[in-house]
Amino acid sequence: MTNHNVLQFMQKTANNTTLQKQLEQLLGCGDGDISSSVNLDPEESLALSQRAPNVIELAASMGYNFSKDELLTVIDAFHQHQNGTLSEESFAKLLGIDSGESVRPAVRNNFKRLASYLSKTYLGVNLS
Repeated sequence: MTNHNVLQFMQKTANNTTLQKQLEQLLGCGDGDISSSVNLDPEESLALSQRAPNVIELAASMGYNFSKDELLTVIDAFHQHQNGTLSEESFAKLLGIDSGESVRPAVRNNFKRLASYLSKTYLGVNLS
C-alpha cells in the first residue's frame, strides 16, 4: 500500500494558503498546514480522522487520489512520530519512503504558527 498521494497532498498544505484555509474550514480547527508531523496538531489529527471522506473528496478534486485507510495510516504515523514512539527508520518504512528521504518538516514558520494558534485559542483573534 502506498501513501505517496496522501503525503503529496499533505505537503502541498505547507505553501498553499488557499488549501490551508479550505482545510481549516473543513476541519474546524488548526491552521490548515498538515504538511509534516511537526505541523499536524492533535486537534487536526482527530478532525482529519473524523472527516476523512470530506478530506479525501477535497484531495481528489485536486488530483490526489487515496483511500481512507491510507489517510488514516499516515495520520497515525505522524502521531506516533510526534510522540516519539516511532523511530525515523520505522516512520519512513511505514510511510513507504526511503529512510534517507524525509517528510518535509516545514518548521520555518513555527513561531508564526504558535502565535496564530495561541491568539485563536486564548484571545479568539485570527492573526491571518
